[in-house]
Amino acid sequence: MPVGGLTTRGPRNLLRQIREAMAGAAPAQERLDMVVRIIARSMVAEVCSIYLRRASGELELFATQGLNPEAVHKTRLHPGEGLVGEVARSAAPISLSDAPSHPSFAYRPETGEDPYHAFLGAPLLRGGRAIGVLVVQNRSERRYDDEEVEDIQTIAMVLAETVASGELLAQDELRDIEVAPHRPERLKGQRFAEGLAYGHVILHEAPVPPENLLAENQQVEEIRLREALIGLKANIDSILDGGGQGKLAGQSFEVLETYRMFADDRGWNRSLEEAVRTGLTAEAAVDRVRNEHRARFAQARDPYIKERLHDFEDLANRLLRVLAGDKPGERDLPDDAILVARNLGPADLLEYPRHKLRGLLLEEGSAASHAAIVARALQIPCVGRIMGLRDRLSEGDLVIVDGESGETYLRPRPDMLAAVQSRMLVRSERQAEFTKLRDVPAVTRDGTRITLLTNAGLAVDLENLDATGAEGIGLFRTEFQFMVSEELPRLNSQTALYKLVLDTAGDRPVTFRTLDIGGDKVLPYLETEREENPALGRRAIRLGLDRPGLLRLQLRALLAAAAGRELRVMFPMIATVDEFRAARELVDVECAWARRRGRALPALLRVGAMIECPSLLWHLDALLPLTDFVSVGSNDLFQYMFAADRTNPLVSERYDPLSPPALRALAEIQKKCADTGTPVSVCGELAGKPLEAFALLTLGYTRLSAPAGGVGPVKRMILSADLTAARRSMTNLLGSSAGSIRGELESLARKLNVTI
Repeated sequence: MPVGGLTTRGPRNLLRQIREAMAGAAPAQERLDMVVRIIARSMVAEVCSIYLRRASGELELFATQGLNPEAVHKTRLHPGEGLVGEVARSAAPISLSDAPSHPSFAYRPETGEDPYHAFLGAPLLRGGRAIGVLVVQNRSERRYDDEEVEDIQTIAMVLAETVASGELLAQDELRDIEVAPHRPERLKGQRFAEGLAYGHVILHEAPVPPENLLAENQQVEEIRLREALIGLKANIDSILDGGGQGKLAGQSFEVLETYRMFADDRGWNRSLEEAVRTGLTAEAAVDRVRNEHRARFAQARDPYIKERLHDFEDLANRLLRVLAGDKPGERDLPDDAILVARNLGPADLLEYPRHKLRGLLLEEGSAASHAAIVARALQIPCVGRIMGLRDRLSEGDLVIVDGESGETYLRPRPDMLAAVQSRMLVRSERQAEFTKLRDVPAVTRDGTRITLLTNAGLAVDLENLDATGAEGIGLFRTEFQFMVSEELPRLNSQTALYKLVLDTAGDRPVTFRTLDIGGDKVLPYLETEREENPALGRRAIRLGLDRPGLLRLQLRALLAAAAGRELRVMFPMIATVDEFRAARELVDVECAWARRRGRALPALLRVGAMIECPSLLWHLDALLPLTDFVSVGSNDLFQYMFAADRTNPLVSERYDPLSPPALRALAEIQKKCADTGTPVSVCGELAGKPLEAFALLTLGYTRLSAPAGGVGPVKRMILSADLTAARRSMTNLLGSSAGSIRGELESLARKLNVTI
């Protein structure tokens, strides 16, 4: 018989004994006492103890074989106290040959554990959090081997399911200590897309909990796991290889490429296979490995490591769905679905039926992320940066998405739900007011005509053109077609999309921004070198000029789509005048190519630049004479001005766009454009918010391009504004030494009866 580890009866036999003991008719405490005796005997351990976490966070000794029985329900360890507390804190097993010499060892005389040196502890994990600890000990100084550590982890998993049944701890207490509680909670995040909604939670790629933990036939489970892994890889490949060019459907291809790589990861596959060989079902094996990765994620500090661990968890969830026989895209959603996810790619949101999706909650992301942009296009309220969100929710929970305050309410009380319903009614009445203004010209009270456009990038955005009454598309983001395709979209595919946009717009102007990829927008089929700071690296026009074939193909498609019509092309992230010259020369080259082949050209071609790099502020006199128009990309311009990554929540709110430096820069751009007669617009998020848009009007801007949801509120503001009086006050505010003049602008708007 071995000194430690399972006897020749094997792990499967032990797990069966535990299951039979816990399913008996005896009181729960007696059954738990029987379990520690079974484990101690099977693992040839002189001590086996089980500690469970109470609502206070303390770990209480619930059962023991080998320690003083009088210590049961009396010995308690604070979180992180002793080796047991350390196992719970780290949510990972600890194996020691001489436990008393470890710095975390905490001596409790009432337990009588003095003689025992060897220590092996494993956490009882639920949702990645330790709800208890299983410990075995021996007198001799020995280190438990990897197989024994694997055995105790498997046993701990089964015990965790038993504890979760509620017989050992009351259900109320379980709700307090488990990761997904059931009490009302209010969580603060960041506003990604405005609006209000309530409904029932749908978890993106929701995990399927295993119904059976113990395998009846180990070989059958190994085959099931192997076939599921094959099916998982085939499913990922089919998404990557399927669909037509430019179709806005399917997973984010950057995420899917990661899935493809991780699905073949030897370490992950080996962990799954080893878990099945301990006697678990395929589902239980995946659940166990997923829980272990969750626990590691909770302790990781490196953002890259956290991202990779999250990828493994998402992959495990997808594998569980394959094992359950579910097919992606065929989920039955409630009519009031609130989608909850860690993060989403630009196409993920489009897989769900729009008529059933009421709101979106994200653990990560930013207001400038692809998911947020798509949410705004679909006019779906979205709140992001809600840390720990998924661990606090269960599928089907009622939640509120408050896209106005950047908050979410989980399992709200009836009075809170009633208050939100009342606010939604007010918003509905306000939206009806915006609808009435749809065909009203955007003219201020003192007679200034404002051109109000909308931003677009998705086919669904085109539907908003008529609904909002926008006078055209001031910014069409062409990169989305590239980001949801498994390979570089061909000429015909690009031409078809641009022609559709122009046909839908009719006689309304459309400004196409050429590819703005690189940085956080990665194309899986385009090889790129890793950059230390991608936001300042080879992206947008830099990538287009470095790979002129890519940019020329897009320009050729734009020229073909606009044959006989007006075409407005705008280059992003121009940092030097030479960059714009080089880009414009490519336009001339493509026009010459089309003429030589007798191709029809646009009736009117206008070429512009986006002002996003602060360097241009001191070279506008050289740039503007070369352009037909310019547009201010306020999002990037301000992040570069303030050296604050707008996608990083730790620094993105350290500055206010309504600050004297930002507004002075905008005023300088407007003045230079007025002096040279260069048409100028603002197409960043700034143009879609009434107060910010009011500031732009006072600076002299008369052409704004806003997200679809911002067109109505901004038009209402325009109709109520008297710019003659506002501009006089704005001149004084620009000289302020304050970090922000937001409050002063709000006071000015109230004084002048401007509707903000």
